[in-house]
Amino acid sequence: MASTLATTSSDRLDLKFAELRSAGRKALVCYVTAGYPDYAQSLDLICGLEDAGADVIEVGVPFSDPIADGPVIQESSHRALALGMNLDRTLDLVTDARSEIPIVLFSYLNPILSAGPDVLERSRSAGVDGILVTDLPLGADPSRETWLASSGLAFIRLVAPTTPLERMREIALKGSGFVYLISRMGVTGEQKMVNPELAATASRLRSVTELPICIGFGISEASQARETARMADGIVVGSAIVRESGVDIARAISLTKSFRAALDG
Repeated sequence: MASTLATTSSDRLDLKFAELRSAGRKALVCYVTAGYPDYAQSLDLICGLEDAGADVIEVGVPFSDPIADGPVIQESSHRALALGMNLDRTLDLVTDARSEIPIVLFSYLNPILSAGPDVLERSRSAGVDGILVTDLPLGADPSRETWLASSGLAFIRLVAPTTPLERMREIALKGSGFVYLISRMGVTGEQKMVNPELAATASRLRSVTELPICIGFGISEASQARETARMADGIVVGSAIVRESGVDIARAISLTKSFRAALDG
């Protein structure tokens, strides 16, 4: 049974990117904070984003000290925690969503370790396809990295704009699914301008990996999505979707449709 789960988990993400590549389309990866604005609306949001054209959904596990996140996602995380959301409830949410597109668990290391040694197996069983740990850089904890890489989930790694070329190569070699290229230094949050050095950074990363590259941090408008997607295989949108969902999830779904139209256009 375990081997079947391992195969269907990471493979579903690989198949999605192969399908997009074959169709000449760019991936739209959408981030949601699990349990925000509340459990029921979070569930409706995941289903709505899938219908709106998302290709992959990152489900963020609320954490008390989200140091890599800007104010929008920090606030959503704190509110979700106040409503009782944790990693186990996040897995319940993934199970309830029954998503037909890949799901990536987006977390800090502490919630994963606190959830017990079988957390990755339970994640696969819930319907998770990949995992991204924001505070586990390459080489920081080799035993934990091996544990994650051998879980049957795609182990998605982060690359920063300042990452040297050879380290980019090593990060990509020890990851799977796709590489998440951070568009700029700092925390998550919406920006009005695309980093002028981003194209060169993406080109360097492309020279050392065949994994799909998705660019995130700061994309808030359809025009930015279109411009950024030209540099990579897809884009990641987080804060803009979370901000709109805090007002009305229908607005977040509408925004996602605009990103899908921009990428396809």
